[in-house]
Amino acid sequence: MTDETTVAQARRRVAEAQPRFVAAIALLDDADVRRPSRLPDWTVGHVLTHVARNADSHRRRADGAARGEVVEQYPGGFAGRAAEIEAGAGRPAAEMIADVRNSAEQMEAAWQAVPALAWSHRTIDVSGTERRLDDLVSRRWQELEIHLVDLDIGVSYRDWPDEFVAFWLPRLRPTAAGRLPSGAALPAPGTIDRRDELAWLYGRLHRADLPELEPWG
Repeated sequence: MTDETTVAQARRRVAEAQPRFVAAIALLDDADVRRPSRLPDWTVGHVLTHVARNADSHRRRADGAARGEVVEQYPGGFAGRAAEIEAGAGRPAAEMIADVRNSAEQMEAAWQAVPALAWSHRTIDVSGTERRLDDLVSRRWQELEIHLVDLDIGVSYRDWPDEFVAFWLPRLRPTAAGRLPSGAALPAPGTIDRRDELAWLYGRLHRADLPELEPWG
């Protein structure tokens, strides 16, 4: 069974994060979207296209759950995902901004139409990881907060909402030990700022006193 209050809370968080994301990108021009982002080999345009296609992936899986079906997160798997992002990364800025906004609106409409019982329906990520549909809403929130920082347009991890840090930090901490390089140790409890710690766990903070972690997923 699904806790409808938990789903509603997760959707509220996405509904708050999405307008902040759109407001931050609203004035980007064609030169801006061609600039490098904070992600290796991706421009700002690649990140914006990924955020839009990620919304599509949530819409597809919500529609599938409503029908009682398990559908691909991205048609064609990892290769299909990469091809869609590459194909969209060279578009005009205005088209990308509209895509981010419209894809999110369609995702929200799909969530609105999900029957209560379908929120417990299983889905499968592009990596093959099985998750319930109700687990995906918070993951969309995560995508918005992280990739807003990745755009490198004046928003940093220091701007993450307190609620985001409080929700995700305890969920990411258990992954750290298995991602350490050989011989490295975790920071002692209480020796690292909470936002710094979460950014480090997400691979968005690199500091001489912190070991480099294997990628999270």
